[in-house]
Amino acid sequence: MTNGNREKIDLLTGLLLIAITCLVIFHEWHVAAWMAPAKPVLVVMVACIFAAQVRFSRKAFVAVALGLTLALAVSTADWQGTVLDGLGSAAFIAAFFSALSTLRNVAQTSPAVQAAGRFLSGQRPGRRYAALTVGGQGFALLLNYGAIQLLGALALANAGSEPNAEVRGHRIRRMLLAIQRAFVSTLPWSPLSFAMAISVSVVPGASWSQAMVPGLVSSALLAGVGWGLDTAFKPRLSVTPRRPEPSGSWASMLPMVALLGVLVVSVITLSAVTDVRIVGLVVVIVPVIALVWMLIQHWAHAPVRSVATRVGDYVIKELPGYRGELTLLMMAGYIGTVGSALLGPLMQRAGLDLSVLPPWVILVSFVWLIPLAGQVGMNPILAVTLIAPLIPGADSLGVAPPAIVVALAAGWALSGASSPFTATTLLIGSFAGISALRVGWVWNGVYTLSCGIALSIWVVLYAFVL
Repeated sequence: MTNGNREKIDLLTGLLLIAITCLVIFHEWHVAAWMAPAKPVLVVMVACIFAAQVRFSRKAFVAVALGLTLALAVSTADWQGTVLDGLGSAAFIAAFFSALSTLRNVAQTSPAVQAAGRFLSGQRPGRRYAALTVGGQGFALLLNYGAIQLLGALALANAGSEPNAEVRGHRIRRMLLAIQRAFVSTLPWSPLSFAMAISVSVVPGASWSQAMVPGLVSSALLAGVGWGLDTAFKPRLSVTPRRPEPSGSWASMLPMVALLGVLVVSVITLSAVTDVRIVGLVVVIVPVIALVWMLIQHWAHAPVRSVATRVGDYVIKELPGYRGELTLLMMAGYIGTVGSALLGPLMQRAGLDLSVLPPWVILVSFVWLIPLAGQVGMNPILAVTLIAPLIPGADSLGVAPPAIVVALAAGWALSGASSPFTATTLLIGSFAGISALRVGWVWNGVYTLSCGIALSIWVVLYAFVL
């Protein structure tokens, strides 16, 4: 393929993704319903373009999606409705990813973000883990997986100044684990996380505002257990490491705190005055904040022209560059939706009735089944969209809908820490120069088990006691 043809395809891909995002916004905000039939068509077009470009492992997801669609068409009379639901799930994931990527795009070029990252990574050993865990949550909200890339690079640069190999190795390990655990600890509550967006969407009657507070408790457990393990198993060194004072001050975190404040207040305020779901608010609020932030960054140098150029580059170059990630995420959502429609009747014919299980067993099973599925390569989006429709409703379980969301998000977070196939472990492994399997099973093995026990207790307490 010539460069000219590739540029044309990338332009088409970017425009299709923007169009899908707009259609999802229209759906969430209950406007322009007449345009809804175009959404599944655009999703299929994007999937076909991606399928021709991505590597074999991603093509396999497309092949599985096609196989499940064929099986559904053969076995089910009203299969078209399920396929449209699956394409709707894929469209939502593409739109959510595209919206969040706008914030990551502008945050990566912010001097304030870079300064805050250097300050956190330069903390003294006694408080570095806690600083990276707390501050890293803010980075995770703004940058998503980009937080691991940015802070990981800064952590390696900081550790590289240490001449002693023993100290350097321990410092890299502890800093990278703090960064990863900060990221996963945002999953159970952040309105910008796929864990919350997907979990809320598959649990009837659930909302982010209801699940946020118990999600913050889950987050505190994930962060607190990590800090406790780091403190309890602090390495014994044969030498005394240098303890330089960090450059800068906590004031460098203020721009990020202000930005997060604007984001959270905007979400909460609009959620209170509209009937739009939280995900529908996020896909509008985040790009608006990103656009304003971009204007501020370029205010001194032809802001309108500079912003227009960056927006064009984002649509034409950056968005199509995520083809591998988008293929995986979109197909995971589609496969989970279609797969659950096939699996449900099979379970009924086999006499499997989940309603006979104690409700607490079902909730606790989410905490463990999702990370276990991650060990064999099942993306959390696929696991949640496949499992959630098969369980009895919240009323049948005798719990409030947020209790199911809390359990699903807890399992999602543990999968992010332990699965050797997730982006978090792959990124941490690449920075550390080790395999993702070692990161998930060795570095995070005790952490995952400890958090699993703590979160299981919390899920039961929240559902049946509080």
